[in-house]
Amino acid sequence: MSSSPPTDAGSAKSRADSKSRTESDKKDNGRVAGPEGRSGRTRSQTPAGAGSAEQRKPRIGDSRPAPPPSGETKPAKSQSSGRGGGNKGGSRSGGESSGSRSGGERSGSRSGGRRRRRGGRGSGSRGGQQHKPVEALTGGDPVELDAETLAKRRGRARKGRPVGRYLMAIHVTADATHVAVLEGRALVEYYVSRPANDTTEIYGNIYLGRVQNVLPGMEAAFVDIGTPKNAIMYRGDVQFDAEDLERSSRPQISQALKVGQRVLCQVTKNPIAHKGARLTQQVSLAGRYVVLVPNSEAYGISKRLPDKERRRLRRILEGVKPAEHGVIVRTASEGVTPEEIRQDVTRLVSQWDQIDALAKRSKAPSLLYREPDVALRVIREEFTTDYRSVLIDDPDLYGSVSTYVEGVAPALAERVSFYDPATENLELFERYHVYGQLRKAVDRTVWLPSGGSLVIEHTEAMTVIDVNTGRNVGSTSLEQTILENNLEAAAEIPRQLRLRDIGGIIVVDFVDMESKSNRQKVMSGLRDALAQSKTHTRVSDISNLGLVEMSRKRIGEGLLESLSRACEDCDGWGIRLDETLLGRSDGSDSV
Repeated sequence: MSSSPPTDAGSAKSRADSKSRTESDKKDNGRVAGPEGRSGRTRSQTPAGAGSAEQRKPRIGDSRPAPPPSGETKPAKSQSSGRGGGNKGGSRSGGESSGSRSGGERSGSRSGGRRRRRGGRGSGSRGGQQHKPVEALTGGDPVELDAETLAKRRGRARKGRPVGRYLMAIHVTADATHVAVLEGRALVEYYVSRPANDTTEIYGNIYLGRVQNVLPGMEAAFVDIGTPKNAIMYRGDVQFDAEDLERSSRPQISQALKVGQRVLCQVTKNPIAHKGARLTQQVSLAGRYVVLVPNSEAYGISKRLPDKERRRLRRILEGVKPAEHGVIVRTASEGVTPEEIRQDVTRLVSQWDQIDALAKRSKAPSLLYREPDVALRVIREEFTTDYRSVLIDDPDLYGSVSTYVEGVAPALAERVSFYDPATENLELFERYHVYGQLRKAVDRTVWLPSGGSLVIEHTEAMTVIDVNTGRNVGSTSLEQTILENNLEAAAEIPRQLRLRDIGGIIVVDFVDMESKSNRQKVMSGLRDALAQSKTHTRVSDISNLGLVEMSRKRIGEGLLESLSRACEDCDGWGIRLDETLLGRSDGSDSV
């Protein structure tokens, strides 16, 4: 049997339907005059035998469909649009048929449809994030330890009080949380964090992002993670598949990332000024004793530990390392038991399973994991027996920190104390003179003990430190005076870099020295002082002109940026132009 007659009939019907819809659209736009054009309906909307009641046509500027005239009933949803029962127009415009596309559907797409879109830039939840992000684990049941082990880990004490090199003071206000680390009485580190800031302080957070642009010429890609500015991911931070590595020893970033692709990434550098955050696909979760590297074969032990301890931890790690994840043992794991390391690994694996499950049911961009508060983060990274005390003046934060320390390091729990300003009659930061030292830390000039000085200047590309002899006139010879002044500067510069959290390229202009041995002494003192900080710093040898170039890892804003804002008058330039000399007759000053 031939099937051509039904096919021809179907084609004719399809052409007729298409022609009917085309004419209907033209009539709705007022281009075709006729009975149907006057009524504002299509044939599919007009029941058989119905009158041709007049209806006002939609006009430009209407925010909703034109209302039907009084007494007119709304057509039933079951009425066909001439497509064999398919009501595509009704599905897009809230149940109305395709004949009202010029009014109901178009207006709906402009108002209701736009409201259904994801939030704007900077909203922190673009992409329709519907799930709460995973929070860092800050508690848990501690491992039972015997009395001898606890006594050994409590560290040194004098007259019943813990002894240590550092003191940590945590001050909480309504606007921010401040963490000050003092060595003796000198301020050496300072951190500040503002509450619920998912825009600028996002270091360590894990996101499900969406690739917005891939630039092979820059070997980088821009990724939307829901922050005001797209984050950047360089080629070295991309994880390539085994197939990409087999094809080429150096595959292009465009082989691994495509526009619109979803990527799970972690922030390795906070947004700074006009630059967006920096990302990596090599995600890691930090615990007290180990760092978990999901879906990796990473395996390592801190090089700060002695060789004997490294061999002991290597044997422990072989028994607790998950087969599918990598593990890196931290310096804080010195002397801990296998049970403590196993518990830390188990916590982090459970945390990663939650993040992985959340990523599978979330839309991009969305926040999957949020790092803890700055106080808990600093205690997790820094708190050891080197700290004689941790003082907190907020009862809620004190409870959270105490719970965390009791869970991961019970031997140090007695070093965490609550500071009550009401009973002490003095604020925590005032008692330890933190405010005064912070004001000195943002000055351009730093005075040295012998009368010399450092002048610290920030530019767009680098930080420049100029060493001057100042009031230091010496006593024996010019070369000896310069050497002593430069040695004092070499000891003070690393402390200022650490306190001011200066990163990027740094150039130090020492006073010129003729003796090569003196230059080597200054460089040796500088490197020894830099080694006390955990932040990685690369230093080049001193040049014949007395210049030393170094690069220091930058994570976020420096101390000056975190405590200040740009001047509204000069926009941070520091000067105001005299407009009378530039052709302005009114004599007003402006930038």
